[in-house]
Amino acid sequence: MNNPPTSLSRLFQEYDFERMDVRQHANIIIERTLEMGNWEELHWLFHHYGIQRITEYLKQLGSRRLSKMTFNYWIKLLQIKEYRPAPFAEIRDKLWSR
Repeated sequence: MNNPPTSLSRLFQEYDFERMDVRQHANIIIERTLEMGNWEELHWLFHHYGIQRITEYLKQLGSRRLSKMTFNYWIKLLQIKEYRPAPFAEIRDKLWSR
């Protein structure tokens, strides 16, 4: 199955959801599901991509693409000690604190 579950369509309103592919659009699917998915969608995400792929996403892109709260939740839950910090983190933090 190359399409994400239809329940995720609410997270991709600007995309043609029917044409989304779980391999081609993996990063955006992981990002939005970690950020806004419900328990069933998160279960699908971890079952489909596996903890290693999601951990790699968090290490490489998580601090730049997820909210600070969501990113911190997942790295603590998955016990990730090392990750690539967001460039210009101070600027990002100032913008989000408004």
